[in-house]
Amino acid sequence: MATDQLSVTFAALADPTRRAILARLAQGEASVTELAKPFDLSLPGISKHLKVLQRAGLVRQSRNAQWRPCRLEAEGLKGATEWVGQYRHFWDESFQRLDEVLQDLIKKEKTDEHEGHDA
Repeated sequence: MATDQLSVTFAALADPTRRAILARLAQGEASVTELAKPFDLSLPGISKHLKVLQRAGLVRQSRNAQWRPCRLEAEGLKGATEWVGQYRHFWDESFQRLDEVLQDLIKKEKTDEHEGHDA
């Protein structure tokens, strides 16, 4: 079982249902019943997903009388965001090189077209 927080976070994010729950909670608090509506899952099934998200620090469930609203804990995504961000430089450089190759191809194509009309 994964013990480091980054592994726990990515394991929680690996499931599309849990990602959809997070997307819904990004719009505001919701009850377990509200979260279950778009899915073909029982309330206990949704609760299991919520427990995984809670262990990852991505969701918090509070108690307000009988209502137990769930809310997104965006701070829990910070570690994953920072880890992925380390690779941003790599992708930026790769896209820059691709852009340079495309610009060279466009220039060559225009030159070839222009020389073809002069002949």
